[in-house]
Amino acid sequence: MSIIKIQDVEYVRFSAPDLSKMRQFLLDFGLLDAEERQDGVLRMRGTGSAPFIHETIEGDPGFVALALRAASIDDLKRLAQAEHAKIEEGAGPGGSSRLTLRDPNGFQVEVVAGGSRAPARAHGIRAPWNTMSKRDRLGAPKRVQPGPSNVVRLGHVVLGVNNNSETWAWWQSCFGLIMSDEVRAPNGDLAAVFVRCDRGTDPADHHSLNFASIPGQPARFHHAAFEVADLDDLMAGHERLKQVGYRQDWGVGRHILGSQVFDYWKDPWGHRVEHWTDGDLFAADAPKNVTDIPTMMGHQWGPPAPPDFVQ
Repeated sequence: MSIIKIQDVEYVRFSAPDLSKMRQFLLDFGLLDAEERQDGVLRMRGTGSAPFIHETIEGDPGFVALALRAASIDDLKRLAQAEHAKIEEGAGPGGSSRLTLRDPNGFQVEVVAGGSRAPARAHGIRAPWNTMSKRDRLGAPKRVQPGPSNVVRLGHVVLGVNNNSETWAWWQSCFGLIMSDEVRAPNGDLAAVFVRCDRGTDPADHHSLNFASIPGQPARFHHAAFEVADLDDLMAGHERLKQVGYRQDWGVGRHILGSQVFDYWKDPWGHRVEHWTDGDLFAADAPKNVTDIPTMMGHQWGPPAPPDFVQ
């Protein structure tokens, strides 16, 4: 029995020495300003309802924290009591309440609730597709306008961890997560877990979080993935990032686990960020899948993963 059931991932926080440079990258990546520029902190949003989905504080480059959204203030109070944590006023737009925890690997995990959601912004979905099964664009040509992708929301966060069994036990007991895929190493050890939120009959992303342990590698941030409007949107963003000279990491391709079309890039300080679209959705009663590392690292189409993707 878990303490609460989270609704989704909410934002990630990084540190970087040049906020103007980070802002320009994020604008080219497809995010929007969430507020007027603040001294020492940069907050960016998507076109969805989260007040902000990416935060950068001034400092040495690094990953700082990730945040989850709870269903209510009452849930936040229940978690605070169980984990002996203090509820504070959250920083930034939205006015949410927040508590801060540390997972078994030392990752800072913030849980937010309450406050106001952001008004959705038009995200410039490209013209509909005509497929063999459905003709949605009649009497009009398709013209994909150049420019950044339209990032809608933070979709998932992937972390390298020290011990998957210990990590999964803590996250599941606190947040009521459901395992979508259990990845086993050849010796039977738990190599990785892809986990989703429990929303009952309301389908949730195949994974909002992914934990993987790599022998000899310390616990570390791996990537944050941001959902874009559709495939044309992803490809337009791909061209934009390539044209302005950013470093592509892996893509474009389609994963096996989660099925999403992916395109990975590196921000100016080497943090891996992903554009994705067309991922799997499952209700709470969907059974767990047990698979292996080659399947986890495989893809249905696209180029092979770079050697450092699992480091």
